[in-house]
Amino acid sequence: MDLTLRSAERTVFRSRRQAPEDVCVPASVTIALAGNPNVGKSTVFNGLTGLNQHTGNWPGKTVALAEGCCSRKGQSFTVVDLPGTYSLMAHSPEEEVARDFLCFSKPDAAVVVCDATCLSRNLNLVLQIMEITPRVVVCVNLMDEARRKGIRLDLAAIEARLGVPVIGTTARKKRSLTALIEAVSRVSAADEPAPFRLRYPAEIETAVEMLEPLLTARLSGKLDSRWVSLKLLEGDRTLLKKFGDYLGDGFLLDAPLADALHKADTYLTARGFTRETRKDRIVAAILAEAERVCDGVVTHDAPDYDAFDRKLDRLLTSRRTGYPVMLLLLAFVFWLTIAGANYPSQLLSQALFYLQDQLTALFSYLHAPAWLHGALVLGVYRVLAWVVSVMLPPMAIFFPLFTLLEDAGYLPRVAYNLDCPFKRCCACGKQALTMCMGFGCNAAGVIGCRIIDSPRERLLAILTNSFVPCNGRFPTLLALLSMFFVRGGAFSTLFSAVLLTLVILLGVLMTFGVTKLLSKTLLKGVPSSFTLELPPYRKPQVGRVIVRSILDRTLFVLGRAAAVAAPAGLILWIMANVTVSGGSLLYHCAAFLDPLGRLMGMDGVILIAFVLGFPANEIVLPIIIMAYMSQGSIAEFESLTMLRQLLLDNGWTWVTALCVMLFSLLHWPCSTTLLTIKKETGSYKWTLLAALLPTLSGMLLCTLVAAAARLFG
Repeated sequence: MDLTLRSAERTVFRSRRQAPEDVCVPASVTIALAGNPNVGKSTVFNGLTGLNQHTGNWPGKTVALAEGCCSRKGQSFTVVDLPGTYSLMAHSPEEEVARDFLCFSKPDAAVVVCDATCLSRNLNLVLQIMEITPRVVVCVNLMDEARRKGIRLDLAAIEARLGVPVIGTTARKKRSLTALIEAVSRVSAADEPAPFRLRYPAEIETAVEMLEPLLTARLSGKLDSRWVSLKLLEGDRTLLKKFGDYLGDGFLLDAPLADALHKADTYLTARGFTRETRKDRIVAAILAEAERVCDGVVTHDAPDYDAFDRKLDRLLTSRRTGYPVMLLLLAFVFWLTIAGANYPSQLLSQALFYLQDQLTALFSYLHAPAWLHGALVLGVYRVLAWVVSVMLPPMAIFFPLFTLLEDAGYLPRVAYNLDCPFKRCCACGKQALTMCMGFGCNAAGVIGCRIIDSPRERLLAILTNSFVPCNGRFPTLLALLSMFFVRGGAFSTLFSAVLLTLVILLGVLMTFGVTKLLSKTLLKGVPSSFTLELPPYRKPQVGRVIVRSILDRTLFVLGRAAAVAAPAGLILWIMANVTVSGGSLLYHCAAFLDPLGRLMGMDGVILIAFVLGFPANEIVLPIIIMAYMSQGSIAEFESLTMLRQLLLDNGWTWVTALCVMLFSLLHWPCSTTLLTIKKETGSYKWTLLAALLPTLSGMLLCTLVAAAARLFG
């Protein structure tokens, strides 16, 4: 995508997703794009490169390197989007990836994106990066929010104090990025940039002077000798190993350097700078310098500019109101999804099944054999049409609503509220974010577990993500709620949303319970802490959110579901139409599972429907209908009243409906999710456990409910 900027000079940004003739020539300048979470770094990246990378308003969203390119006046730039990080003193995989790229990949320039509304805090990262490379450009983003809050920044004065270019931007407006790319071009071409050098306490400076001359000779310009001196004094073992890998093992074994390091270490220890306190003193010096840089050049028209945010946080994160508001918002999202999806789903179903009639006419015109028509039209196409018609409208509503909450900054508040319950389960509060992603798609939730630093806690989140229902299970839950537990009327949709919220609340409670069980048995450990920033509330970009959520999430998930639903339709048609000993394969399988189904308050037809629904949960209810009607293909019903009568005629009661809902909530994940779990864990053992945990929980719960119903009549 090309963007023409209306300015004195024209800058062209291109994406590597373009046709081959439009892709950038090999870049001569590599730009590392760094910044804290929630500063709009990915938006800057998208604006420069044209890539539509999803930007979530919560920490840890970017966990891998994204790469794009742009060009200016014939000069090409490769832009590498580093994970969001608060510091280069690595305490997490994100910080380690960002630090290692800046240190050892030798980018030609580094752009550090900062939030104009809290610049002092962001300068902590700027000052650390300036110690690694002098070729730095500070991008002060969100200038529009700063103006709205009455925050004034003298960017020229800040630039004079730092000694590097400081550019103000509003990344949502791509024109403002022209000055940024121009500054990067100047910095990357400069002979010897001379940015401000941070000074530490006198004792640390003396120790650095003991090491720096030796390091200058040995590093040969590969790394900044002053920065390496500081890192050696800090004694970060992981970084020392990286030095050995990059510079050779002989570097750390050099006798004169080892002797100088021992003397510097002894000197600092004798003056009260132990290994445990050195890093604290260094961090304190960085923070103090960041405050000094902003002193007098960052001012506020109103000292209570963030009063509204604080009031809203008291409502959304307090112990009394935080949880009720969460549940109300969840119920509201479900209500909008249910109310808004009914009519579009009906129209889409009519259109798709009308197309089926046309395909049938075409096969008849071509005199195609009946088995071919049955396999392709009544099998593959009909199942595919059902999945699309029941899945697309709810997803097209749910995903944008969920993304709007994310874009506005509410999801970090959810993680804050759920941090305490997850800690009691010996897990990480970030699991709340991955659990929220699971509502849309459990496979996406499993991938989102990468934001959790601890391998043990990441595995806990992966194994329990399927306890919250994905979008594919909503149609079955909603249909059964509407038929057996909600009377018709003006408020039927609202009641359905409330009951669905209660069902999902049960899934959340099961997540807590199983997480606690695993933490005390297979995955013992102490919960880790994590830095969670509550970003300022922001006005969501409604248009962009709707477009991106539909393209990046809705259609992606729908395409993946359709890819597995089509072959499932073929298998289902074969099982329903191939007969053995007077009955179809589907009938024999249902009869085999019937005793187990009765024990769980259901029947064999229901269980075989769940088994055949393994590729896509959306087809469970259609399989049940098809088996009860003894048809060779999935049936279509004009109303839920007709469907309810069919189920009642086949022995269903409200207990049956309840057990089906519970098993729909708690059973094995779909094939896509299990494949994702295998890819993320690299283990068949954990993948099998991820399938067994919800399945055994569902079987036990359904059996108990059925037994209680029999006991009490």
